[in-house]
Amino acid sequence: MNRISYFFTLCIFFAVSCKSGSEKTAIQTDTPKKGTIYISVDESFKPVIEQEIKVYHSSYPETNIIASYKPEVECFKDLIKDSTRMIVVARGLSKDETSFFENKLSFQAQVALVAYDAVAVIVNIDSKDSIFTINDLKDILSGKNNVTAVMDGKNATSSVRYLQDSVLRGASFGKNVVAVNGSDAVIEAIKKNVNAIGFVGLSWVGNIDEPKQKEDLHKLRLALIECVKCTEKDMFAKPSQSTITFGQYSLARPLYYIVKENAVGLGTGFVNFMSLERGQLIFRRSGLAPAKMSFLKRNSKIKEQE
Repeated sequence: MNRISYFFTLCIFFAVSCKSGSEKTAIQTDTPKKGTIYISVDESFKPVIEQEIKVYHSSYPETNIIASYKPEVECFKDLIKDSTRMIVVARGLSKDETSFFENKLSFQAQVALVAYDAVAVIVNIDSKDSIFTINDLKDILSGKNNVTAVMDGKNATSSVRYLQDSVLRGASFGKNVVAVNGSDAVIEAIKKNVNAIGFVGLSWVGNIDEPKQKEDLHKLRLALIECVKCTEKDMFAKPSQSTITFGQYSLARPLYYIVKENAVGLGTGFVNFMSLERGQLIFRRSGLAPAKMSFLKRNSKIKEQE
């Protein structure tokens, strides 16, 4: 277990230890088509999950899914609260966490991968450099290259965890790495600073059908990142549904739901919706890669009868 995941687990254990042993779980009264639940969502997935909830509400008007968008570590803390039924995050549960929830909180968590997202690297539209190798990113994030790197939080977001694990391999960030309050603030910072580089979830910049994102892309660019899995040398790719699906974008990551329901309720109804065709199409339209259904085009030949 890496250091940040271990920290998440310690936070959960500590929070539970502070709960009264006499506290009882509220009786579940909602159904997939009626009721109210509270969920916590990794802030980097906010645009696409807002769309999922909007369509679900339009299909089932008597439901009310109230989402709080926050750093990943805070989502895991919320999972132990009676008031929070599910979370949407960039990782599943470890074996120790699964055992803990079953033994201490008496529920078997539903955990599944529903889509693939990516950490998008963004630069100002007037930036001279928009092509980076993985070593380039490592040098920037470690402070070896003193370019200002803008993150969506200080130390508890999924983007921070992913970059420290996958790019820095556990090393510390340099002093040139600065934190702002959320993904939208990262985008605004990069729009104003030609010499900075930013890191955000793809659903914040990958949906060209969304008016604000389309407008933002007039002031910033998605950087090309070295493809480490490609057999061809010197291959670079921007984050997109296609490059994620075919393993060409090196900063791809999963999107999971974790639900704590011992009966079929609104949480189960919502995750089933996200896993089936309509929900998967929403992920697709937002630029993410659906994990449950394949929408790849298949060519076929039909022989006409004479």
